[in-house]
Amino acid sequence: MFLVPLALTLVLALMSLLPRVSDNPILTRSFWGAAAVLLVWQVLLFLRVRGASEGRSFSTVLRPQHYLQAVMHVSVFTYWGFYWRPVYEFFWLLVAQLVFAYAFDMLLAWTRRENYALGFGPFPIIFSTNLFLWFRDDWFYLQFLMLAVGFLGKEFVRWQRDGKRVHIFNPSAFSLGLFSLVLIATNTTGLTWGQEIASTLTLAPYIYSVLFLIGLIVMYFFSITLVAASAAIMLFALSGVYGAVTGVPYFVDSEIPSAVFLGLHLLITDPSTSPRTPVGKSIFGGLYGLGVFGLYALLGALGVPTFYDKLLCVPLLNLSVQRIDRLVRAFERSPRASRWRFEWAAQRLNLAHMAVWIVFFAAMTATGRTDGRHTGDSLPFWQQACAEERRNACERLIQLESTYCGDNSGWACNELGSHYVEGRITETDLELATAYFSRACEVRFQAGCVNVLNPESPSRALPRVIDLRLLLREGGQNLLEMSESDLYARACGHGWTFACAEAPRSL
Repeated sequence: MFLVPLALTLVLALMSLLPRVSDNPILTRSFWGAAAVLLVWQVLLFLRVRGASEGRSFSTVLRPQHYLQAVMHVSVFTYWGFYWRPVYEFFWLLVAQLVFAYAFDMLLAWTRRENYALGFGPFPIIFSTNLFLWFRDDWFYLQFLMLAVGFLGKEFVRWQRDGKRVHIFNPSAFSLGLFSLVLIATNTTGLTWGQEIASTLTLAPYIYSVLFLIGLIVMYFFSITLVAASAAIMLFALSGVYGAVTGVPYFVDSEIPSAVFLGLHLLITDPSTSPRTPVGKSIFGGLYGLGVFGLYALLGALGVPTFYDKLLCVPLLNLSVQRIDRLVRAFERSPRASRWRFEWAAQRLNLAHMAVWIVFFAAMTATGRTDGRHTGDSLPFWQQACAEERRNACERLIQLESTYCGDNSGWACNELGSHYVEGRITETDLELATAYFSRACEVRFQAGCVNVLNPESPSRALPRVIDLRLLLREGGQNLLEMSESDLYARACGHGWTFACAEAPRSL
């Protein structure tokens, strides 16, 4: 039996010869280190059991929740990667993690007991982890460590639930939450692709609709509709109330960030670590939505990347599932609850919940709250909101212009430099202003070159066509192929008044 983990270990070591791995010496050593740990573990375990009466064995356990979730994860990777190529370039590193996970899980099981349940269990753990966080190549050994922590948490952190000894935490959420805390505490988010992962899902067109359809499949087979739908409805509702009160969107350019929408379908919906009662599932999902909403504001106020919002609250919610179910069951036994009880079969009730969710999502889509243009996509909107001193508007204007400057928009770089000279919406910083003006000049934005020579009185200019191709992308791909007439028409729709006059001329 030890030949199986030995073969997996050798495969992992041999994968270091792949060009994707061997081109980076540090990444290569990460593979060797992971393989060495597995090999030493096997030797020690073999020596321990060699003279013992009991052996080690396999049993095949194929659970639909594992292989169907894996198919859904692969669907997301495939669609997303078509529009953001680093996903496809990550393929061999993802395969290596699966190889490592199977070997690690086998050895962990055999260290604790005689039998290993062979199935698709590692797939959803690896895939759901990698949908939210990758370490960069120079730090990839931490990716192997993060996976190991997830499996260790699944094996050792357990409780008694419904008469069975089961794991408390969603394994991927446990390791993601723990490593997120460490990355935040050490200010080392830059070691990961976390920010890029969270922001590039929208490069894939109609990503909300795609995730919605994928989610329906999971909902149908595993009756997790109430968890995902309650989380989404809570976030839509809170975002809507915030926008109505403040006049600006809560999540900058969406009602629910696409990565959060992914999380509420494929991260928090593990049937093993969520409530069993229908009302409990609704409470669980609603608390996730509330937690994400609150963490987004808290992390932003602390200067921490906000993409951690969807990861940090899941382990805490996992800890609450038994208490939630106990409270719900206690309420259901009361006379007051009897009048609200529906005696429907579970599958039929789930279909009813799915129907409500479909209608709700269709309504949100029809009102422009999922795919398509969002109020927060418009820079003129944020300029006006900042001028009116609406809540956080100036900070978000700076944030958006910084993003576009990073994409080499000369106009955005020049605007940032002007803000740092004038000191009206941010603190004065002449050194930083000069750096932004220089960057604008490097991409041939004429006003930026003028400002390099005379930064005290900033010169401004309208965005060029090349700038509009970046500024109007609405979270998607740059508009390099769009005709100028269509570009000006879109700019007019975003509130750029000069473009409304230019659109007819460019026909």
